[in-house]
Amino acid sequence: MKVTPVAFESLGVRSMATLVEAGERKFFIDPSAALGPSRYGLPPAREELSALEESKKRIHDLAAGSDVLVITHYHYDHHDPDEDFYGGKIVLAKDIEGNINYSQKGRGRYFKEQVGGVCDLQYADGREFEFNNVKVAFSKPFPHGPEGSRLGFVLMCAIDDGKERLVFSSDVQGPVSDESRDWIIEAKPDLLVMDGPPTYFLGYKFSVENMEKAKENTLKIINETGCELILEHHILRDLKYKERFAEVYDTGNAKTAAEYLGVENKLLEMHRKELWGTEKPNYSMMPLQKGVKYD
Repeated sequence: MKVTPVAFESLGVRSMATLVEAGERKFFIDPSAALGPSRYGLPPAREELSALEESKKRIHDLAAGSDVLVITHYHYDHHDPDEDFYGGKIVLAKDIEGNINYSQKGRGRYFKEQVGGVCDLQYADGREFEFNNVKVAFSKPFPHGPEGSRLGFVLMCAIDDGKERLVFSSDVQGPVSDESRDWIIEAKPDLLVMDGPPTYFLGYKFSVENMEKAKENTLKIINETGCELILEHHILRDLKYKERFAEVYDTGNAKTAAEYLGVENKLLEMHRKELWGTEKPNYSMMPLQKGVKYD
């Protein structure tokens, strides 16, 4: 099995786009990327827009050459309904009628309208699939963060080629919930691609209690599975991410997607103030950037 992080926070954009080559198939999980519309009261800097353009081109080219596309939920940093690479693909996606909030239901229905006629669209909640001896198992829908989250639900998935097993957490934020943690442990990952908690919202939209629970659960996953961990996404929007999760990084198991690839971290959003410097942003132009989607 070959796992390639394609677009992630440590590569300059909001994304968890991951290419998995297993057996004779190529699986692309969450082939999209986006930017945070506002950070520190500032819109994306030029460097972020450039990183998004490069990421979207790479995603497009790799998705076009993939066999199976996975959509774990309908936030724009995880899916793009306006792309043209779905034709002829098998698309395994989050169900749009059950365990879904109002916003994602609307986006999911639009996604179906856009791509349902050109691909084999199958809803994957709690299901298992097999492709030439490669098994792909999906979780039931789990909350996008703490129980009761208004952000809706996501699917986790596990890809097993008989020799190695990848688990992809999607946006379980940590994981915060013990049930999400237990599903990951039971899946027995060799490599876990997981979104860390949104600690940049600490004390505002995300509590210290939830952060500590996410840390505790991450440590339990490492201790019980011994997995290699790509810890990414929300947590890498926080300048203090290594300080917040010091115990996890001290295990030596956790790294960013960039570090996994052996390249330099490109943590742009957390450094948006420095990227703008003394220059004043032209707000009237930012939303008009062609092709830009905001998370």
